[in-house]
Amino acid sequence: MFHVPDYQQNLSLRLSEVLDDIAVNEEMVLKRRKAVLLDETMMIITYRPKDKRSIYRFGSTSEGSTTEGLRSDADFLCCDHDYNVIQDYAEWKHGFTNLLMIQNSNTSPGYCLLQQIRDDVPLPATRVLDKNHVRDASGRVLLQNTCFRDGMPVDAVQHGPSWSKQGAPGMSDTDLVLALHCNSLPYTARAWLDRQGIVRWPTADMKRFAISSGCFVVPVGSKVSQSPELEWRISTSQAERCLMFSLNITQIRCYVLMKMILKTFLHHAGEGQITSFMCKTVLLHCIENTHSKAWQENNLFTCLSCCLHVLCNCLQQENCPHFITPGNNLMAGQFSREVREMLLDSMFHITQTVGQALLGVHIDELGQRLQIKLNMLYQIAGNTKKENCLSISGALLQNTARAITSCSSIMLSKTIQNSPVTTVQNLLNVLVNYERCYRQGS
Repeated sequence: MFHVPDYQQNLSLRLSEVLDDIAVNEEMVLKRRKAVLLDETMMIITYRPKDKRSIYRFGSTSEGSTTEGLRSDADFLCCDHDYNVIQDYAEWKHGFTNLLMIQNSNTSPGYCLLQQIRDDVPLPATRVLDKNHVRDASGRVLLQNTCFRDGMPVDAVQHGPSWSKQGAPGMSDTDLVLALHCNSLPYTARAWLDRQGIVRWPTADMKRFAISSGCFVVPVGSKVSQSPELEWRISTSQAERCLMFSLNITQIRCYVLMKMILKTFLHHAGEGQITSFMCKTVLLHCIENTHSKAWQENNLFTCLSCCLHVLCNCLQQENCPHFITPGNNLMAGQFSREVREMLLDSMFHITQTVGQALLGVHIDELGQRLQIKLNMLYQIAGNTKKENCLSISGALLQNTARAITSCSSIMLSKTIQNSPVTTVQNLLNVLVNYERCYRQGS
């Protein structure tokens, strides 16, 4: 990736200019992240003290790795803190619903079973509590991953572990995942802490954050599981977001381009799709195993080609190892033979003609904008960089205003029984907290 032909360097620079024009630049990436993290902070301050739940924002919108044309969903994770997921009895807590994470040769890599533990002492429960629990062949009382389904809103649709809702006009679609938290990193991820790629990335600080943030378990089983209703997927979303926040703008742009190509040429109706999470995983593996000097603006095209070749190899081998828990194959059971062959044909063609593929991307008028930069077209395409940035900034500000209104209304409903003076003071305290958290994150 170091001896790059001049035409590829020129293409990379023009491509970087196009992405800058559609607001994939340092300023707007940070602005997106800041707005979404402020939204997340407000929700945590609002919900956690009384409802014992935290609502997190993950995915492309929180990472800043999206564009207007990609129309990324707003991904929410709602964590119920009444539950205490543990990997060792020493982590048991009185007054919580304690669940022991079980991973063995019978559970799919990256997944676990949740065994019910008694509330009064750290010992396995022996009684099946309700319809959401079952006793397995070993006599363990396990919590089924269907336990939250009765709470799904009537206007939502179940997609794997998430409840999806179509957004109102002018607003993003939303995906909500209910989850439980474990304070410790799963044992299957411990090897990642000692793994070293070509460069010292992830850094020691990132790995320490991963340890301190623990993991979530979300209610969905593996597609190749013998007992899919009993398995829970282990999620390291907080650690992954930390990794994404460490990327430079060329790496973010590479990921955005992968998603644009995916959505343009590899999207089809029905099951069995290459997901954006697979693209992200491939990108992280490539960053870990490529010298940091390669990830520069004048090398963007070569970096993209490299990532697409790795993705194609993953599809060919039907194995895309999770970045933190590589035993978890993200492609296991995802594709029928026919779909895999179709995707392989498309991927092989794309990897051989990456430049042509980019010119064919209509999202955010990327292909047309690139042709203009390369002097292949002369008409002006779409909005200017300033117009795009102003439009996105306005939408982010509008979303922040909605979040403040919503959270303030919830706080009012909780304190309405108090005197007006107390209610106003409570609201002022909340707003001060919002401002403090925003400034600390800036």
